[in-house]
Amino acid sequence: METKMQDRGWNPYIAGALLGFLAIASVYATSLWLGKTNYLGASTTFVRAAGYIEQMVSPEKVGANEYFTKTKIKVDWQFMLVVGVLIGAFAASMTDKSFKSETVPPIWKERFGPSGLKRALGAFAGGVVAMVGARMADGCPSGHGLSGMMQLSVSAFIALPMFFLVGMIVASLVYGRRS
Repeated sequence: METKMQDRGWNPYIAGALLGFLAIASVYATSLWLGKTNYLGASTTFVRAAGYIEQMVSPEKVGANEYFTKTKIKVDWQFMLVVGVLIGAFAASMTDKSFKSETVPPIWKERFGPSGLKRALGAFAGGVVAMVGARMADGCPSGHGLSGMMQLSVSAFIALPMFFLVGMIVASLVYGRRS
């Protein structure tokens, strides 16, 4: 008999309100300290992190890259925001005692088997597809969902529903329908 774990996570309404306050605070703080308005988003940070790693191996290649000359490789407030999200998620899972380490989640194991390597390759491929999509959409789901919607951006009203629709289609194809 399967026992269901009691959800001890954050109230979604409180978490959403706090996220809204964070979005407003980030606009205010970056406008005040940087002299220009910056909005929440994460996809550029991951591209910069890749450039930062590549710069350690091949600085001349990164120096000649047109994208990296325009979008400087730096540890900025958005980079630190992503680091803070990782630390915050870990801290939240430790405080509500929901933290667990697993190589292969149960839903993946049920569908594709227990191979950790297969799961890692699938996660990596999914990450590449997601990053290419975020670059093509000129922003990630967090950027469009939080910042774009906050600005009433037309692109956000198009991109965000597409992220959800394609995500539901892919989840249905990968995991199948539940009975």
